[in-house]
Amino acid sequence: MTTWVEGAAGSLFDVDNLPYGVFSHAGEEPRVGVRIGDHVLDLAPVAAAEMLDVHHVFEERSLNALMAEGRRVRASVRTWITGLLTDETERDLVEPHLVPLADVTMHLPVEVADYVDFYASEHHATNVGRIFRPDGEALLPNWKHLPVGYHGRAGTVVASGTPVVRPSGQKPGGGFGPSARLDIEAELGFVVGTPSELGTPVSYDAFADHVFGVVGLNDWSARDIQAWEYVPLGPFLGKSFATSISHWVTPIEALDAAWVDLPGQDPEPLPYLGPGATKGLDIDVEVVVNGDVVSRPPFRTMYWSPAQMLAHLTVNGASLRTGDLYGSGTISGPSPDQRGSLLEIGWGDETAFLADGDEVTLRYKAPGTSGGAIALGEVTGAVQPAATWR
Repeated sequence: MTTWVEGAAGSLFDVDNLPYGVFSHAGEEPRVGVRIGDHVLDLAPVAAAEMLDVHHVFEERSLNALMAEGRRVRASVRTWITGLLTDETERDLVEPHLVPLADVTMHLPVEVADYVDFYASEHHATNVGRIFRPDGEALLPNWKHLPVGYHGRAGTVVASGTPVVRPSGQKPGGGFGPSARLDIEAELGFVVGTPSELGTPVSYDAFADHVFGVVGLNDWSARDIQAWEYVPLGPFLGKSFATSISHWVTPIEALDAAWVDLPGQDPEPLPYLGPGATKGLDIDVEVVVNGDVVSRPPFRTMYWSPAQMLAHLTVNGASLRTGDLYGSGTISGPSPDQRGSLLEIGWGDETAFLADGDEVTLRYKAPGTSGGAIALGEVTGAVQPAATWR
């Protein structure tokens, strides 16, 4: 299908993409839109004009109401939007509600309920283990038996473009001050739409029933604060100060052409993790620091799949809520130019970490269902000096 929207056909934001976001324009209230080319389609007035049953969800200040409608409605809405943008007979209705991206303000797309971050890259976990435990085993005994993760802080998930204030805290030896080892983690985030019941695990094969879409995600890390605090209970203040996500949420359906086999899992995971029955994603990432590409991590090398992460997250009966977000953990490949954190890129070089004023952008690209490529929402953040604590 070919879109009639000028400049969109063949672009990274053609009708095989159609990510959702929350925008405002000309002083109006934020509401839900969909991106096509370099425009945002204001869905609320079009849906109202066509008397769509769920037109009200596009008037909200987040995607949560739309996501809560479930998989069937999600698919139906996507088909409706595709028709609007490819059928010339719809042009007179739709075109007045296409707003140039340059004229809108984008907002945090999701009201985040809970946030969980995983550690799903074998290459990243191995690199970190070798850096911190050079004389020991790189991977801890549990790592290949379950997707390791921790609970983060939903209240500090921020939209792309939000400045990141350098955190302060205790550092090795018990001193206090601004982090001197501020780092990034290039990740992919998964946003839950349909909730689940407390006490009922979500099966690995129900991934698409519950996950609405994906976002670019940068889980900023204060490595020195984290090193002092994380034993024995794991990351806390070194991670909870900021997690940046993209303005755009790419629907799972837009990634239909991107699913690939996992690199291989040995030993075979337990049955609840669906050994041999889940897949990874062929998504290429670029890490850009102050305008220079410093790394290109490939998501297809991740050891644990998105569905396995979801199954593990809920196997104890923990419930899902609309707006839950879980991150993949740092994406790193096997070669030095595929590392998704400055800790790995610098490999112990103390000058490799972020200075005040540095700006980091993560970019993502995947195969599209029309044979070309699609772009996921990029994530940008600039470092500001530490705040005075008293």
